[in-house]
Amino acid sequence: MADEIVASIIPLHQPKKKARSGTQRARAQRQRKRQKAKAPASPNCESPSSEPLIPEGFSSTDPVFAEPPAAPPPTVTLRAAARDEDAPSRSISPILLRAAALALAGVGIAMNGWFARSLGASDAAGWLFFATGVASDLVALVVPSCSARLWQARHRATSLAGWAVWAMTFVFAVTAGVGFASTNIADVTLVRASRVTPAVAAAQAALSDAMAARDRECKGGVGKFCREREAAVNERRQALDTAMQAVGQTADPQTDAAIRIVAWASHGALQPTSSDFAMLRLVLLAMLPQIGGILLMVGRSATRRG
Repeated sequence: MADEIVASIIPLHQPKKKARSGTQRARAQRQRKRQKAKAPASPNCESPSSEPLIPEGFSSTDPVFAEPPAAPPPTVTLRAAARDEDAPSRSISPILLRAAALALAGVGIAMNGWFARSLGASDAAGWLFFATGVASDLVALVVPSCSARLWQARHRATSLAGWAVWAMTFVFAVTAGVGFASTNIADVTLVRASRVTPAVAAAQAALSDAMAARDRECKGGVGKFCREREAAVNERRQALDTAMQAVGQTADPQTDAAIRIVAWASHGALQPTSSDFAMLRLVLLAMLPQIGGILLMVGRSATRRG
């Protein structure tokens, strides 16, 4: 009885396995590789067992035989996708901006050259003024980009000098643009205001008849009927003035329409006059053709950063 109890207790006190050293693990791994090399490898056939060949005395949880973690799938961020989608638009926008800058610069050069030449008292003076206007516009076109590049290169003094030159040429170009726009607008408005409409023609005919009747009645002296004819002439003259004023108001329909739009949009809070809108239009017509250099600088910066 005692022997049986001792025999059943002995297995409970088996000696613990010794921890495997690095040399033993490396030897087991080499043995596993040899077994794999001896096994027939076929691309169309699978091994009879899907479990890896692990030497006896080792466990699949051993870090030596653990399978390497699978690589994570490639991820695409929203920012990268948006950048790829916006690439065509960002490549086209600087090109269009440069084209607009060159178009405005061409218009400004033509306007300022024409107006500068018209100031000359002779042909020679006119061509000299023309050369001055064209050269100043070219300087105003090129200097902003050059000055910005010099500023980035830390040539501060040279960049500031370039901006000062640009300011002078810009003021000169704007004044020339004001002269060109005001001259042409005034000429067109005068031609439109002096046109003869059916209402003006009828008022002129009525005035002529009234003046003829007055002359016949007042030929023998000033009397009651002569004074009546004189009053009729005054009425016909006022009617002619009213008709001509109506033609003058329709000579610039853009101003009248803009005044009505502003009054309608502000519910009557703003009531600009025709002279206010005419001044705003004159300033815009003079300044827009002179911003080609600024647009060219912006387009260059957008191309470099894109």
